[in-house]
Amino acid sequence: MNSALLHALEELSTPVLGVDGAARINYVNPAAATWLGASKRRLIGRDLALLDGADGALTAAVLQLLRRPGSLRCRHIRLLSDVGERFADVYASPLENHVGLLLEFHPSDEFPGADPATTLPAALSAALKGLAHEVKNPLAGLKGAAQLLERRVEDPDSRRYIDVILNESARLADLVERLLNPTPLRDPVPTNVHEVLERVRLLAEAEAGWSVQMLRDYDPSLPELPADPDRLTQALWNLVRNALESGASEVRLRSRAEHGVLIAEKRLRLAIRLEVEDNGRGVPEELAERIFLPLVSGRAQGTGLGLPLAQQVAREHGGSLSYRSRAGHTLFTLLLPVPEEDHDAR
Repeated sequence: MNSALLHALEELSTPVLGVDGAARINYVNPAAATWLGASKRRLIGRDLALLDGADGALTAAVLQLLRRPGSLRCRHIRLLSDVGERFADVYASPLENHVGLLLEFHPSDEFPGADPATTLPAALSAALKGLAHEVKNPLAGLKGAAQLLERRVEDPDSRRYIDVILNESARLADLVERLLNPTPLRDPVPTNVHEVLERVRLLAEAEAGWSVQMLRDYDPSLPELPADPDRLTQALWNLVRNALESGASEVRLRSRAEHGVLIAEKRLRLAIRLEVEDNGRGVPEELAERIFLPLVSGRAQGTGLGLPLAQQVAREHGGSLSYRSRAGHTLFTLLLPVPEEDHDAR
């Protein structure tokens, strides 16, 4: 288990157990020890079957998954802990070396009806901090190399992409610093969402080149809204990059006005709807209910941090992020509220 993942698991407020190839417990995070009412020392080395209910449903599913690697979700699993019965939905996924599993428990006896995506802020923060430490030094090297290259290149088109590298390096350096030394969200400034979308489009073209067609479908009448443009850029770029990595050959950026929208049970007269639509492979069915959780990814090399961060940015702005997906068509929708005074003045 790499150090960033281990650090993130230790900070999780969600119980997590690790099991080896024989379904014996070999890792227990603090939340799991507390939930099960037993110390790590007492739990590590025990057979998972000793915790499983009379039907042995979890152990059977784990043994099957160990034989045929993949991921699964077990609903309403009954466990026998030192402090009585425990009930939870359990997500199981293989470790990188494929010799064990991580079991993530969402207790139904303590969090009935909870949305797991809202119960893991510590996990996202910890995972991002771990990643930030790893990124800091190579990012400085990238910026230095771009500055040297800038002095030698005279072609205007090439210099435009060097400017992209320098600007994005500066933005990422700022993001890393904020992850390592958290500060409140910056004071919002009047933001043109189309400038943000164009920035993201240029990033996509620089990364994907001619392999992906970037399409625009903007409503030019949309008002500015108070926002942190760098954070919005990061959120939308994460959505577009996911589309690129899903094998999309076409990505469409769309903006619209949305009237009478409901966000977090609050009725709003006006919101701006930003959409990222692509024709890639879509969200794997087994991950459909978990894609906004930290460390959940459909790619072997994925960090599982892009979508949780995008959702966090949406919430920071009082908005929401949702999606629908099938093979060949995925649509992510970011809703951002327009303050009453802004559209009253129009």
